[in-house]
Amino acid sequence: MCGGVEAREADKIWKIYFPNPKAAMPVLLEGSGQLDWISWGRRKDESGKGPQGGWARLSTVQTGGWEKYSPRHGYAMVQRFMEKEGRPGEKNRVSHWFDVPESSALECLVIGEGEERRVYVITTEPPADYEWLHDRWPLVVKIPGE
Repeated sequence: MCGGVEAREADKIWKIYFPNPKAAMPVLLEGSGQLDWISWGRRKDESGKGPQGGWARLSTVQTGGWEKYSPRHGYAMVQRFMEKEGRPGEKNRVSHWFDVPESSALECLVIGEGEERRVYVITTEPPADYEWLHDRWPLVVKIPGE
């Protein structure tokens, strides 16, 4: 389900993990050409209007379940994403990192305005080779215009 990402900014590499309340990702907003660092989702104890969590199921997006938030589409400009083996709460869960192909990104929804914006990674079914790892997988897409 993508519990972490790796992003590059100039010569700095950032490893960003969802549990960190300061987690943010570089997001290219669809149609704007603008790249902004946007807070990743909302944790249980955080205030805000968006749903808790940092992910949006593709099937829910397609059936209109996110329309009440007036989302904008965006693309998380990351080089890698991380999936953890095992179930939450288990000890010694192994992290697996996966490269995002060149000219591709993680498709996202962005809700809110200004400092209240939140980004949610759209998830879908995992590739058959990784069904054992997790039941949800970030939606990796080609960046429009690339």
